[in-house]
Amino acid sequence: MSSRAVTKKSASDKGIFIVMLVGGLLALIAACVLSLEKIHLLQNPNATLSCSFNLVLNCSTVMQTWQSSVFFGIPNMFIGLMAFPVVIAIAVAGLSGVTFPRRFMVFAHIGYLLGTIFAYWLFFQSVYAIQVLCPWCLIVTFSCTLLFAAMTQYALRHNIYQFSKEIDKKIQNFMSKGYHKLIVASWIVLMIALVFLKFGSSLFA
Repeated sequence: MSSRAVTKKSASDKGIFIVMLVGGLLALIAACVLSLEKIHLLQNPNATLSCSFNLVLNCSTVMQTWQSSVFFGIPNMFIGLMAFPVVIAIAVAGLSGVTFPRRFMVFAHIGYLLGTIFAYWLFFQSVYAIQVLCPWCLIVTFSCTLLFAAMTQYALRHNIYQFSKEIDKKIQNFMSKGYHKLIVASWIVLMIALVFLKFGSSLFA
């Protein structure tokens, strides 16, 4: 590999970890705010939370559903307080030039995938089952999208799943043209469209 290619790859990795850091920080901030609001709600069930704007954008309503405490009754936002600092630590280590073992990144990628699946399960539950949205939860979903996209880009760029040379060449060519970024952007636009199709002007009522 030429020095130019190595430099380009290093720059790309830096961009990936910056996106990961921003996504992790946004998600952690959201988890912190939601945790404080959850405690406030437990202390005063009739409290009006700062993230409750109307009948559609209402954290309080979402927090009082069974979907808000899926794992052993632990509020979802408390799980976020444990998970997102790990994401931030990986991002900071990556920006510091740490070379991660292949197996570590495979497990990290799987972890990001599971976290993103959970975030989107909650998203669709909010939109179609609860039919009420939590603004901070939407930020977490958006952040998880960025995190998984960044980790997937890293995984493919470094071929951590050890695809054959022929498949890896096609993947690198696909990514060099920026198609992966278009997919992520299109996905986010689709999710926004689903929200507006479902709630329409009620979002601003």
